[in-house]
Amino acid sequence: MSRVNDRAIEAVAALSDATRRRMFEFCRRAGRPVSRDEAAAEVGISRKLAAFHLERLVGAGLLRAHFDHAGRLRKVGRAPKLYEPVDADLKVSIPPRLPDLLAEILLDGVLSDEQGSPLESARHAAFRRGERAGAEERTRSRPGRLSAERALTLSEATLTRAGFELVRPRPACVRLHSCPFHPLAQAQPEAVCGINHAFLTGMLSGLQANTVEAVLDPDGGECCVEITAAGNTSG
Repeated sequence: MSRVNDRAIEAVAALSDATRRRMFEFCRRAGRPVSRDEAAAEVGISRKLAAFHLERLVGAGLLRAHFDHAGRLRKVGRAPKLYEPVDADLKVSIPPRLPDLLAEILLDGVLSDEQGSPLESARHAAFRRGERAGAEERTRSRPGRLSAERALTLSEATLTRAGFELVRPRPACVRLHSCPFHPLAQAQPEAVCGINHAFLTGMLSGLQANTVEAVLDPDGGECCVEITAAGNTSG
């Protein structure tokens, strides 16, 4: 499972406790940072137990905490800790799906000044988005010249970070284990698979990975695209 999904699942798990969930809802409704005393009074528990639950929500990435140095609630001693929700959406999908990525690519295509069909603009937008992701990974890892195996490993790292689910059906092949854009791919397979292929091709361009290529192979598994050593086939 992708690391993106892992984080979301951990956050959802933190909300499985009813008291903790009520505290989180209180923090969201408040519209301002709240203290441990306020959260404890809201749900009817001790301040110490409220602190435990609030810190658990911080650890799950649902709240952020800071000290009230401005003195809004300060009486004596150390400044109290305040909590407020983070600006983040939670989405859990098994297997991972990436509708937001597809929506961003399509929006980029619609807003581009390129000539041609909307689908062609979307493919160009997908290529650019993938190229940016690949270039960021290359800057982060500074791999130098890439062998086929190193290119596959970096491709796995880049795609996993983006939320894709991957498998290695063969030593020299990385494949998307499940379609990240399902069920839209079922409705418009040619369009969506073309966008997916363009994204992976752009990623390899950004990685400067000339020893591997993204290949459309809709009959080879659950997803239409695989990355394989240049010149190889999926057979």
